[in-house]
Amino acid sequence: MERLLIQGGRLVDPGQGVDDRLDILIEDGRVERIGKGLKAGRGGETVEAEGLIVAPGLIDMHVHLREPGQEYKETIESGTRAAAAGGFTAVACMPNTQPPNDSRPVTEAILKEANRHGYARVYPIGAISKGQKGERLAEVGEMVRAGVVAISDDGWPVMSPELMRSALLYAQHFGVPVIQHAEDLGLGADGVMHEGEWSARLGLPGLPGAAEDLMVARDILLLEQTGGRYHVAHLSTARSLELVREGKSRDLGLTCEVTPHHLLLTDREVADSDFSTQTKMKPPLRSESDRLALIAGLQDGTVDAIASDHAPHHADEKDVEFSAAPFGIVGLETTLALGLDRLVRADLVSLYRLVELLSTGPARALGIEGGRLAPGDVADVTLFDTEPRRMVSPKRFQSRSRNTPFLGWRLRGRPVATFLAGRRVELS
Repeated sequence: MERLLIQGGRLVDPGQGVDDRLDILIEDGRVERIGKGLKAGRGGETVEAEGLIVAPGLIDMHVHLREPGQEYKETIESGTRAAAAGGFTAVACMPNTQPPNDSRPVTEAILKEANRHGYARVYPIGAISKGQKGERLAEVGEMVRAGVVAISDDGWPVMSPELMRSALLYAQHFGVPVIQHAEDLGLGADGVMHEGEWSARLGLPGLPGAAEDLMVARDILLLEQTGGRYHVAHLSTARSLELVREGKSRDLGLTCEVTPHHLLLTDREVADSDFSTQTKMKPPLRSESDRLALIAGLQDGTVDAIASDHAPHHADEKDVEFSAAPFGIVGLETTLALGLDRLVRADLVSLYRLVELLSTGPARALGIEGGRLAPGDVADVTLFDTEPRRMVSPKRFQSRSRNTPFLGWRLRGRPVATFLAGRRVELS
């Protein structure tokens, strides 16, 4: 019997409503007891967590691991190492690989590779449509049986209302949510940044917030008709948030996530950074009023999760003019620190709420094990320190890619260790 005691830390576990200095006794990969003054017993290992936060393992529900097909940007190994370095014990990976994860063999290959390394759990998300072409439904049942936990065409929106309707109906049979990249391609199809004052000043084609709002509104109407579970990925506008808030008030199966970059940056950053391609992402950085609305959504409970939308790209791909660069930034290794320093320390959200957004909320939205450390639960644990200061230095990233807009930011707070089923994850 393997026994581990995490002793003397502050346990923050929104899944149980716990925020107290408590020990955790782990046996054979699951939580055995939580309480004060626990002992490891003969042969048990003790981890001293005095001064540290002990949380249910953090879960990033929106990452791009790029494997198969684009291993020069990221691999499952490097991506899960980045996850562990950032304090995450689990990630959900989007299907826009090459080939897309639209079938059982691709799902099985992803899980096989993930199981070889063990730096973090990997939960594959399968494609809604074959080849992510938006034409016909993928083999959802086969993928779910192989291990996918949700379906999405992320990277592309589902433009066909009939296909989305079918996906919402079909996914219910397998108990998985439908995740939408909410963007109406009929608006701002050539946009490279948010349509507004700064796109006009800079002379760049804009992508209007209405493109997101229209898709969210359409899908909520479909959700009303079909039931099921629907999740808005990387929500970025005040109007979309209000649509989600109103839908939740009617008890629809509706959840959403926001990203650190949409919470902390605005479209003005494109100008202030002198057109840095590290400020180019989709959805684009929005207006200040949108940013403030998203923070309010954290505070009032409308937002279910913070997700990084970790989108690695090779340096050469980003080292081009702004309009030609691919969308996306990395985020696994900065998300926790950004939350601790720019949200908690700024008194925008509590530490308890941040843990909920990074652990309990994602687990609930995906319907996966985790996000709680009650007796009997799997012992995936994240330890972090709220005090140390560290500068964001991409040279230290475990990820293969370095595309971040947070280069040089000095952040207070960092992950200390992660444990999977009670075993410490070692990166050295």
